[in-house]
Amino acid sequence: MQRTLAAKIVIKAIGELLFLYGLLAWLDGVVIQFFYPAWLPQPVSHLLPWMRTDTFTIICFFVSALGFLLWRLTNGLLKADRKTD
Repeated sequence: MQRTLAAKIVIKAIGELLFLYGLLAWLDGVVIQFFYPAWLPQPVSHLLPWMRTDTFTIICFFVSALGFLLWRLTNGLLKADRKTD
């Protein structure tokens, strides 16, 4: 029981992390799209020369959605576990 509870808490934290940072990176891409649209085909960073900014923005949107799903599902599971105790 304690292992599954700990695993759910870790998955919830990972979901929150993915949601928050994925959403922030997505918002960064949206701001770039509005103010500097010529930067979209450029690489995200010199560390990722193969990753375009627009592709990175799309990936971050899906990462954010996945993180939100993990966060909400584990939050519901933790509430259900508390009710059964």
